[in-house]
Amino acid sequence: MISSCVWPSSYAFTAVIKACAELSALGFGRVVHCHVLAFGYGLNVFVQASLVSFYAKCGELGVARKVFDAMPERSVVAWNAMISGYEQYGYANEAVGLFCRMRDLGVEFDSATFVSVLSACSQLGAIDLGCWVHKYIRSHGLKLNVVLGTALINMYARCGDVSKAREVFDSMKEHNVGSWTAIISGYGMHGYGKEAMELFELMKSRGPTPNSVTFIVVLSACAHAGLVQEGREAFATMTTDHGLVPKMEHHVAMVDMLGRAGLLDEAFQYIKDIDSVRPSPAMWTALLGACKMHKNIKLGVQVAEHLLAAEPEIPGHYVLLSNIYAMAGRTDRVEVVRNMMIQKGLKKQVGYSTVEIDQKTYLFSTGDKSHPEATAIYQFLDKLMQRSRAAGYVPVCESVMHELEEEEREYSLRYHSEKLAVAFGLLKTRLGMTITIVKNLRMCEDCHTALKFISLICNREIVVRDKLRFHHFRNGSCSCMDYW
Repeated sequence: MISSCVWPSSYAFTAVIKACAELSALGFGRVVHCHVLAFGYGLNVFVQASLVSFYAKCGELGVARKVFDAMPERSVVAWNAMISGYEQYGYANEAVGLFCRMRDLGVEFDSATFVSVLSACSQLGAIDLGCWVHKYIRSHGLKLNVVLGTALINMYARCGDVSKAREVFDSMKEHNVGSWTAIISGYGMHGYGKEAMELFELMKSRGPTPNSVTFIVVLSACAHAGLVQEGREAFATMTTDHGLVPKMEHHVAMVDMLGRAGLLDEAFQYIKDIDSVRPSPAMWTALLGACKMHKNIKLGVQVAEHLLAAEPEIPGHYVLLSNIYAMAGRTDRVEVVRNMMIQKGLKKQVGYSTVEIDQKTYLFSTGDKSHPEATAIYQFLDKLMQRSRAAGYVPVCESVMHELEEEEREYSLRYHSEKLAVAFGLLKTRLGMTITIVKNLRMCEDCHTALKFISLICNREIVVRDKLRFHHFRNGSCSCMDYW
């Protein structure tokens, strides 16, 4: 069109920019953007909205935001594109912040807006805002289609309220494989394996045919609930009943399930028996975690050798191996592993936890004192830990650096991010309210033990979503029954 000397219209530019977005053709899209400016369409609302969507889909969020901010008039399409871009690339706080700005300006929402913001709420564990969105949908009579319904299911499940997720699922007039998979996943990540399997059987009899992702969440549910036989049967039916070829994710889930159940030798043999598929580092990682859980030092070291050979630059592998040696009292080997990390310039991933109070998300890292109320938080946490000690809590110091004295180890454990987040949540919420924490890594054993006691002495339910699953602490016990 350009070489034929035909002057493009705004519609032509909108169409070709959309095509670039679908193809993630960043280089060509930038060329088109230059033509947009050259032909005088730089302030056209429709062209600008398509440019925002294009740059956001390509991950160029900074450029997308510049175009967005420069728009004299923003359509709901532009708002949605920017919010969706933030959410899809993991900037959930920015997505929520932009949505709140949209709300404050009185811009009218649509279903696409809510799907993106609910997904952002899922990432943050921001259930207060998610509930606000749900109430808005109901009060304004918006149709709960299958996409929006599935987003609500995911939000409630990932924010700790699986019963509410089930209410949404049951209220939907139409279900697809995504909505069934979402509710099964919700039960699975909360440790309700039997309920997840009951839904899976219901899906097979009444719903759509399960797909590959469905089987991943089913196997994960079995792994977190110790349902080994059910997991074996589900895995077998993938091929026999549904004609699906197991992918690496399914094999990883099988290794994880066997390992968590203590069938370490079988899990190790499972990995070795996969001749047609090269064992992925994720399989070795799952088995190494199981070795740590069951304190099998000998196999753990053997597995770690495979893992470090495959991925020598991943700090988490060294940390796992170090923890295994620490539990065995092999402080000499702990020192060797830590020296290896130093030589390679590797650092342990920083852990952080978030808690939502009045639709605002607060982030804490270990030993963090940046919060304006840090002094009050630390003093309150110290009192909580003193009361916990009096109730029988004993710090679990094995995973803390052994060159520290015992008193220093306990001090290091006390100010982990989830403990700080819980203390802040207890300070800022009414008696009886549930505290929900989201952690980017797995909980350590000490925090898991400590939160049991805190839930008891404060008579509060504390919900923690870590990297792998949910923990519901009530009256001194955890829903996972220490099977995690």
